[in-house]
Amino acid sequence: MVRIGIIGGGPSSLIPDLSVYRNEIDIWIGADRGALTLADNNMQLDYAVGDFDSITEIEKQRLKQRAKSFEAHPVEKDQTDLEIALGKAYDLQPEKIYLFGVTGGRLDHALINIQLLFSIVNHQIQGIIVDKQNQLELTFPGEYNVTHNDEYPNISFVPYSRFVKGLTLNGFYYPLTDQTVSWGSTLCISNKLLSNNGTFSYEEGILLLIKSRDAISGAIPM
Repeated sequence: MVRIGIIGGGPSSLIPDLSVYRNEIDIWIGADRGALTLADNNMQLDYAVGDFDSITEIEKQRLKQRAKSFEAHPVEKDQTDLEIALGKAYDLQPEKIYLFGVTGGRLDHALINIQLLFSIVNHQIQGIIVDKQNQLELTFPGEYNVTHNDEYPNISFVPYSRFVKGLTLNGFYYPLTDQTVSWGSTLCISNKLLSNNGTFSYEEGILLLIKSRDAISGAIPM
């Protein structure tokens, strides 16, 4: 089972402790400034890809020496650096892809990066976005196991399609049976597992599973 971690150029303040994932991830890819983040954190750097327009020439030379493979692309291109990194990951045929450094900063980048989860799942690969407060995973119809995570204890389900039909939650504080949930519904926000494990299933639509924790300064009032 090949597991890949991709680091984007998002704010370093939102990137979790990458050393926690040393044993979980086999191959690390840095997209543009994300490659520098891996180097700065003394992490394995297998591939550095992108146009590298956000780093200095000295930093670029450092990455050329540090990375096992360095691929520079033109600044004017049709793909974002993160999408180029994903293409490299697809070539390596992983079963799971973690995305770090893809939230925060510009909202347009964050939104399209979340949409890239759709591409990952379409390649029959599990994709997870991780930052200091959240873990996001996009799912297609089926049944899934959910495991409690002390770092991200809150669990929400957000429709990614107009409707999600037949949603059932078992083992949650707020259970659900055969429910239809639509865009704009807050029905499945801020749930918790009753024990270490639970399940969710649905028959139609696309659903985002979001595990999260509150910011240190406190949660947004609901």
